[in-house]
Amino acid sequence: MLKILITGGAGFIGSHLTAKLLSLNYETVIIDNLHPYYPAERKMKQLKALAGNSNFSFYRINLLDWERTEEVFKKHQPDCVFHLAALPGVPNSLLQPLEYVDYDIKATINVLKAAGECGAQHVLFASSSSVYGNQGNVPLKEEMATGNVISPYAAAKYGAESFCQAYANLFGYKLTIFRYFTVYGPWGRPDMAISKFVRQLLNNEEIVVYGTETARDYTFIDDIVSGMVAALHRTEGNEIFNLGAGHPVTMEELLGYLKEHFPKMKVQHAPERAGDVKATWADITKAKEMLGYEPKIPFKEGLAKTIAWAKAYEK
Repeated sequence: MLKILITGGAGFIGSHLTAKLLSLNYETVIIDNLHPYYPAERKMKQLKALAGNSNFSFYRINLLDWERTEEVFKKHQPDCVFHLAALPGVPNSLLQPLEYVDYDIKATINVLKAAGECGAQHVLFASSSSVYGNQGNVPLKEEMATGNVISPYAAAKYGAESFCQAYANLFGYKLTIFRYFTVYGPWGRPDMAISKFVRQLLNNEEIVVYGTETARDYTFIDDIVSGMVAALHRTEGNEIFNLGAGHPVTMEELLGYLKEHFPKMKVQHAPERAGDVKATWADITKAKEMLGYEPKIPFKEGLAKTIAWAKAYEK
């Protein structure tokens, strides 16, 4: 049975991935520093749901601490490493760009080095659709990322991808890079639009929409996790995969769906924010062909599931 280490495993995507891997009886180790970008208490709740499983271990470590990072890798000797830990958020990256160099590039280098030195066979890295920059409302293929990005967050992710390639060549492990497209669902990151809108609407607050004619390829968390698990056993060389729904949803469509659940919804429109792309749209042909990836949750269904969860946990 594979031993798997997940950095950032206490976060939104990481905790869902961990739960899935534990259900498949994989020995799973999490490293997470519980960064206060959003409340550590929320992450601890996500971890609590995983605790008690004999195949599960958790270490609270800052990946910038090389000695402690190396110690955990050497102790557990993981076969596969999912590197999800990162500082997220485009707006914050404009305010604190150097933190993104630290957490999204320097920490990534430590993970890549530790993975190689402990003999890991496969490293799977969580990147972002932000690496495509502003290319209009068109399907984005993996080869369309050129480095022409529009935020420090995107620059850090694109740079981290390059370090992944470098260390995969240095150590010879298999490399998989995932580019996620606007992931949502239960326990979603509280600063993301859907999570934030639903929380505000449950509290009868006005929501703020930035810019006009925007669209996002909203992808339900279960579909993302399915794609990640499918990549675990792939046999081909180093690859990059878009993980999205393949169907962009306009802001007007999102507001329409929300209004069905919250008829008294109030919306304020504001100018677009620096660093935000106008649209994301994943071409998922490659993931379909090589991983058998097939998103199963339609947006309207996923949104209803997210709202139902929020009513139980967010109020």
